[in-house]
Amino acid sequence: MDNGGTGRSEWSAVRYLRTGGPAAIRRPRPTDSDEFVAAVRRSRDLHHPWLAAPASPEEYDSYLRRIRRRDSAGYLICDRASGEIAGYVNISGIVLGALRGGYLGYAAFLPYSGTGHASAGVALVIDHAFHSVGLHRLEANIQPGNEPSRRVARKLGFRLEGFSPDYLFIDGAWRDHERWAITAPAST
Repeated sequence: MDNGGTGRSEWSAVRYLRTGGPAAIRRPRPTDSDEFVAAVRRSRDLHHPWLAAPASPEEYDSYLRRIRRRDSAGYLICDRASGEIAGYVNISGIVLGALRGGYLGYAAFLPYSGTGHASAGVALVIDHAFHSVGLHRLEANIQPGNEPSRRVARKLGFRLEGFSPDYLFIDGAWRDHERWAITAPAST
């Protein structure tokens, strides 16, 4: 494969859905399993107790099946310079019709946490969801102590809409969550 003399090989042929800042987004593939699982494992302490990401090849395969359903979508946030997986974004519970919305979840992987990759990647997914998928509203449910995720939501213009006690079962317990939402611009 011609890599343009950059030394980059396989990832250079990847088709990104959108690019911006340090990040690009694309769909996860079965061949991403080893890299994704390694990133989850090295980021385990960063994510605990906020989320449980697919940490084995079998869990990754299950994740791929889940995000390929009609009511879900999944995206990888990649570093534009290296092509490495820097994080991921999911949209679940997609409803079309009058609502045209879904639930957004996201995470950065080490060493990309705190580098702007998550906010850039989530912004790209939001743009894709509003302009290509046709969604109007995305809701992110964030545990009150998860300050990095709250920062991303605030930075991207999400509104804090409410509080849900015992909302999601994560890490062996029912966890309280704040409900953050963003809607498409009026012209969308």
